[in-house]
Amino acid sequence: MHKDSILDIEHLTVRFPDKTVLDDINLSIQRGTMVSLIGENGAGKTTLIRTILHQLKPTKGKIIAHPGAGRRHLEIGYVPQFRNIDTGYPLSIKSFVGLNRLKHRWPFYLPQEHAALISALKRTNLLKLQNIRLGSASGGEKQRAYLAQALVNDPELLILDEATASLDVKAKNELMTLVQQLNQSDQLTVIFITHDFELAQKYTQRFMFLNEGKIETGPVADLSEKFLEAHA
Repeated sequence: MHKDSILDIEHLTVRFPDKTVLDDINLSIQRGTMVSLIGENGAGKTTLIRTILHQLKPTKGKIIAHPGAGRRHLEIGYVPQFRNIDTGYPLSIKSFVGLNRLKHRWPFYLPQEHAALISALKRTNLLKLQNIRLGSASGGEKQRAYLAQALVNDPELLILDEATASLDVKAKNELMTLVQQLNQSDQLTVIFITHDFELAQKYTQRFMFLNEGKIETGPVADLSEKFLEAHA
C-alpha cells in the first residue's frame, strides 16, 4: 500500500471457465494522477475496470479504495465510449446530465442537486448549451455531456472508457484537454482506457499495460513503440 494511493490492487486474479484474464496483479494508483490503461483487445482492460466498479467479483485478491477525508466511500465517475444518440433524442443536455442526480422519488432537483448540476455543466463548458436537445449536439458536445454526467456527483476517480474512440482529432484533444484541466485544478484521479498511443503520451503521466493477464506500469515517458512491439 502506498501512502498517497486512491486504489490498491493486491494479488488480483479473475478467471473465467476458459481463460485467466487477470493473473495476480499488484499495483497502486496514486491520487491526483492521470493514468492510461492500454493493451490489445481481449487483454483484460474491461475486466479490470468492471472489477474496480464492483461489477465483477475477483477469483482471488482484492481492491482497496481510499476515499478522501470526510467520505464514506470512493465516488467513481464513468464516461463510456461514444454512443450514437438519435437526433430525435428528446432530453436537453441539462436534463441528461441531471439523470445522475435524481436518486430520490421526487421529480425535481433539491437545491444542492441543482447546484451540483450547474457546477458540472460549467466545468465542462456546457452552460450555454444546456437547453439544446442532446440529439442535436455534435459528437464532442455529447461526450462532454457524458463527462458532465460523470462529474455531477463529485467523483474522486474518473474512468474514461475509450471515450475518445469515435471523435475527430479536434474533439479528442478538446475533451482530453478539459479532463487534464480538471485533473490539475481538482486533483481528480483519471484512468484513461485507450488504443490511442499519441493521446496517452500527450495527456497522461503514467501507463498501465495489460498483456496476457499481467500488467506493467511506469512513467508515460517510458512508453514507446519499441516497448509495445517487445510485448506484442
